[in-house]
Amino acid sequence: MSGAVEETPQVNEASEVRRLDVDEAEAVVDVLCEAFRDYPVMRFVVGPEVGAYDAKLRTLVGFFVMARVHRGEILLGVGPAGDLAAAALVSRPEAAPSPALEELRDRVWAELGTAARDRYGVYGASVGPFQVDAPHIHLNMIGTRRRVRGRGLGGTLLRHVHGLSERDPDSTGVTLTTEDPGNVALYRRFGYRIVGEATVSPTLHTWGFFRPDGG
Repeated sequence: MSGAVEETPQVNEASEVRRLDVDEAEAVVDVLCEAFRDYPVMRFVVGPEVGAYDAKLRTLVGFFVMARVHRGEILLGVGPAGDLAAAALVSRPEAAPSPALEELRDRVWAELGTAARDRYGVYGASVGPFQVDAPHIHLNMIGTRRRVRGRGLGGTLLRHVHGLSERDPDSTGVTLTTEDPGNVALYRRFGYRIVGEATVSPTLHTWGFFRPDGG
């Protein structure tokens, strides 16, 4: 899933992409909670139940971030430690879950509730057919803080992810999904092609993309 990605990067030293460790995981959660606060997937999964939306959103986004940590996958950021401006999560679809991740998943759904877990299952079933039959990396989430939107940091992160795949002998490209219709043409300009789309609910439509290396 992805928020808005600016196509043209601003050229300055703050645009350097860094690989982050677990010490900056909470900063990544902060960025992505701001970027995805009104994103259709988050509203759908957290649901219409009354109360504590922001706290539930943080629990859900925190799960996505810590899943990468538990699986030894990639957290990326732009900006200095203590002032992260943009972030992205990258995974390998074939990576096996760890016992610690399974325990975290159980705690998250206990907190968010059975209805939220079921809605997430519906979403997962909808995007499952988007898988490509080739080794690849997956861009789970990418987003920027509101104060830096329009500076191209999202595009900088996206190009960095493309480079990760192109330098990886075990990857043939990058997959992602978006639920923002405004992103469809943008990702095509970045070299992605649609591999599937589905209507999850009356308020949620999703598109799956794949960008082959060199695309």
